[in-house]
Amino acid sequence: MTLTAADLATLWLTCKLAITVTLILLLIGTPLAWWLSQSRSWLKAPVSAIVSLPLVLPPTVIGFYLLLAMGPQGWIGELTQQLGLGTLPFTFWGLVVGSVIYSMPFVVQPIQNAMEAMGQRPMEVAATLRASPWDRFFTVVLPLARPGFLTASVLGFAHTIGEFGVVLMLGGNIPNQTRVVSVQIYDHVEAINYPQAHSLAGLMVLTSFLILLALYLLQRRYGRATMTSGLSQ
Repeated sequence: MTLTAADLATLWLTCKLAITVTLILLLIGTPLAWWLSQSRSWLKAPVSAIVSLPLVLPPTVIGFYLLLAMGPQGWIGELTQQLGLGTLPFTFWGLVVGSVIYSMPFVVQPIQNAMEAMGQRPMEVAATLRASPWDRFFTVVLPLARPGFLTASVLGFAHTIGEFGVVLMLGGNIPNQTRVVSVQIYDHVEAINYPQAHSLAGLMVLTSFLILLALYLLQRRYGRATMTSGLSQ
């Protein structure tokens, strides 16, 4: 397996994008998942549907509308220009915005499921001990929902690495700026450079397998730990 300097640059950019997107999604996805797990508002259904849209919409559709919104005539584009940030399409941060939206359900849903699974009793017990809402969230909810956070982190990272349609629509194919691994593989295939495409594609298959293997091992380990902890209480 031989990788060129361009291939290595796309690998670095892809990892940088995936790490950035995963951290942002954990920050914004945690309060959103908590609200979805606790709320009985009529807004829960439409918000859940919006969060889940990337699961059913073609990536090119999401990329197209984000391109319009973040372009010079779009409402996001006009706002970023007024702030002196220019426009986001065909930049790294444009890829970040698109990837955050596209990978959101893969982070929000595992965290929401973990929070719903723990039930209300731990929170009620903490309340009887006069723990404040913030104390209950940080000392009860977050530790009990740890398996969900692990799953969300792994899935968010892996899903961002594998993106193609959204990143191509928003970022194009600019070396060292927006050219990620999936786009580089496409370039190799388009140029009938199958050996280089095999090298990158094989590396991605191996990486994806190791990520999923780590996820299953973590789920089994922490799933058993959670069950044992629950039985001992």
